[in-house]
Amino acid sequence: MPPFEQTVHDTFSNTVHDYLSHLYGPRAGEVQRRLNQRLEHFQSLAPFSPNPVEASSKNAPFWSEKDQWVISYGDSIIEDSVSPLAVLSDFLQARLGDRISGVHVLPFFPWSSDDGFSVIHYREVNPDLGDWSHIRELASHYDLMADLVLNHVSRESLWFVDYLSGSLPGRDYFIEVDPDTDVSQVVRPRSSPLMVPISTRRGTRYLWATFSEDQLDLNFEHPDVLLEFVGILLFYLEQGTRIVRLDAVAFLWKRLGTSCIHLPETHTVVRLLRAIVDHVAPGTLLITETNVPHQENISYFGLDRLAKGPPDEAHMVYQFALPPLLLHTLTRGEASTLQTWLATLPVLPDHCTYLNFTASHDGIGVRPLEGLLPDHERDALLELMHRFGGFVSMRSNPDGSDTPYEINITWFEAMRGTRRGPDPWQIARFLCSQAIMLSLQGIPALYIHTLTGTLNDVEGVERSGRLRSINRRRWQRSELDLLLDSPSTPTHDVFHALNRLLDQRRQEPCFHPNAAQRVLVSAPELLAVERGPLHDGRRLLALYNVTDLPLPLENMGEAVTQALDKHAWQALDPGNPWVAEGTLPPYAVRWLVADR
Repeated sequence: MPPFEQTVHDTFSNTVHDYLSHLYGPRAGEVQRRLNQRLEHFQSLAPFSPNPVEASSKNAPFWSEKDQWVISYGDSIIEDSVSPLAVLSDFLQARLGDRISGVHVLPFFPWSSDDGFSVIHYREVNPDLGDWSHIRELASHYDLMADLVLNHVSRESLWFVDYLSGSLPGRDYFIEVDPDTDVSQVVRPRSSPLMVPISTRRGTRYLWATFSEDQLDLNFEHPDVLLEFVGILLFYLEQGTRIVRLDAVAFLWKRLGTSCIHLPETHTVVRLLRAIVDHVAPGTLLITETNVPHQENISYFGLDRLAKGPPDEAHMVYQFALPPLLLHTLTRGEASTLQTWLATLPVLPDHCTYLNFTASHDGIGVRPLEGLLPDHERDALLELMHRFGGFVSMRSNPDGSDTPYEINITWFEAMRGTRRGPDPWQIARFLCSQAIMLSLQGIPALYIHTLTGTLNDVEGVERSGRLRSINRRRWQRSELDLLLDSPSTPTHDVFHALNRLLDQRRQEPCFHPNAAQRVLVSAPELLAVERGPLHDGRRLLALYNVTDLPLPLENMGEAVTQALDKHAWQALDPGNPWVAEGTLPPYAVRWLVADR
């Protein structure tokens, strides 16, 4: 092995050994030997090779302004006699083309509950959706994001069958807890019981279940579980996955007497997975899914370790505080809270960025508002969402009380009005929310039901008994095509307006995820964000009227008027020219650019 490659290899081995020592102490050497066997097998089969030049510069960014993603279930769009994954691929190519660069296909494995997040078999595709050839075909057109559901598994899995019979390998994969154990400190995302009684040949045993009685937590204190998931991760990479989403990773490691969330061992597992993908598949991105208060969320960059080197955990984290803050801003008609939060975001290194979104398959998280919005403002927002047809899911607290966890509603319905009630500005308000999300530092992702302006699926909630079903409609392709081609429908208007925004964004270098971001002090009715300047002096100014009233230029604030006077701004949208006098109409969006 050439000296440079040997150095890279030795550095990787030493890093992995440090992580495994933290997790497994004296067993680290044996665990590393078995881990190396899996990595060597992957490298002998996969199209990746640990290019030493790439590996040495593994912290370089792997994204640009052209990165724009879609989130969808494999069967969000269906068509008779056609595999849903094939329908999804055709829809994305026909309707969005290269406006998007990536697609997050939500769990496409055999599952027993939670619409895919209770996985029965990790290495199979749900036959109701298609097969691995459909996944690889999608990955040949777009960067594919796949879920690594590593905190828990379905009780219909073979691992659980092994547990019940006392057989390997699943015998030690689960966490038994004495039912009298004090677990009051454990942070919960649900209101269901934490310990689930299970009848076994050894009598009744109680297993840890963070999310539901069908989603049994896995025991990562047993190294076989970690090695199993490393193998699953490598298999996903072989199938063309480029972005790996670590689902519910914050709850991964348990230690009685603690909150059992964000434990140091959990962060070490993330670091280990990051080191592995950087070494064997440079360009692969890890993203953590942690629907928690903002400072806890961004800890998964590893920013607390900056003094010892660059961040070494996730390449990306979800910007979970953005959706509820946007909802508050546009329904209240004032941007002060959003301005303050954006202005306090840390400056990220080039190899870290955010995933920005407004809606996903889950609800709109409420926990990220902790410390950002007073309880009375949060409660007013929840009440308004009830008025617009939404629901609120709860979670249990250590003291036994319940508090709001997430709002269940489609984003289009959430934009129905303001605190004064519904009004005629729904589409304009909705598009303003999406434009704000698209313009912020990071990579944007649009949920399929945001793209289509989908209404609340109340019938879906009644059928499933699950509040999240309100935002998980399955479109018939023929019905959706008809609405998209009919100019008189909100679906048509929303979809085509978003396409125009996506077209503009992907061609503007100031929207590169690494381009600097600055929030201008402005009137509370206005959000003003500057991106850049770039190395050539180009910069972008995004202006948003977040109210249902016209906003005169002279009322925008001194910092905004000074910025407008300082440069020769031109509208990014040629069909919507910028006039430096007059007013911004209600919910107006203006993307202005200026060269040196």
